[in-house]
Amino acid sequence: MSRYFKNSYSQILKEAASSSPTPGGGNVSAMVGCLGNAMVSMVANLTTGKEKYAQYQEQLDILLGKSQDIMERLEELCYEDMKVFDKFMAAIKMPKESDEEKAARSAAMEAASITATNVPMAIAETCVEAVLLAEDLAPYGNKGAISDVGVGAYIAEAAMHGALLSAEINLGGIKDQEYVSKAREKMAALIKTAAESRSRSVAQVRERM
Repeated sequence: MSRYFKNSYSQILKEAASSSPTPGGGNVSAMVGCLGNAMVSMVANLTTGKEKYAQYQEQLDILLGKSQDIMERLEELCYEDMKVFDKFMAAIKMPKESDEEKAARSAAMEAASITATNVPMAIAETCVEAVLLAEDLAPYGNKGAISDVGVGAYIAEAAMHGALLSAEINLGGIKDQEYVSKAREKMAALIKTAAESRSRSVAQVRERM
């Protein structure tokens, strides 16, 4: 598990605002996704164990387990995205004097670009899971805090969009057009799923407010 989240919030903000390339868009999106997921988890924790919502206890237990898993994966993916950037920079710096060196560098950059796409894509997918959790909770979450389920859905969806942009920027440098096409299809599907789920969540939240 990454230790990056052990840093203070002010330190993370300072580093994000500095000239350091990390934390960058993928990292920040993962961190923001955690906050969106945390809002869903908070409302679930405010619902669990309450007599008024006893009929939903089994669903709450499952939801809270999923939420914890999302949190842990986003933290690890945040750290992984930082490591991916380092590998990409190492590939760029490879020698390119001879044909053999050029070929090796090109192969390394292709591999690094694909990995640099896959990781923020995984962040985006995990953020969508948080959006879907918000939709699951919206119909029965503690009514006194139900607006925060909508907040969680909005934030997790925004984090997904950020992660997708961080993935998309790499596609122009990838030669494997089949991979690029599939990646774009996946991005479109994630955007559609998240938008529809968030819309349903917020509609349910407003109905119960």
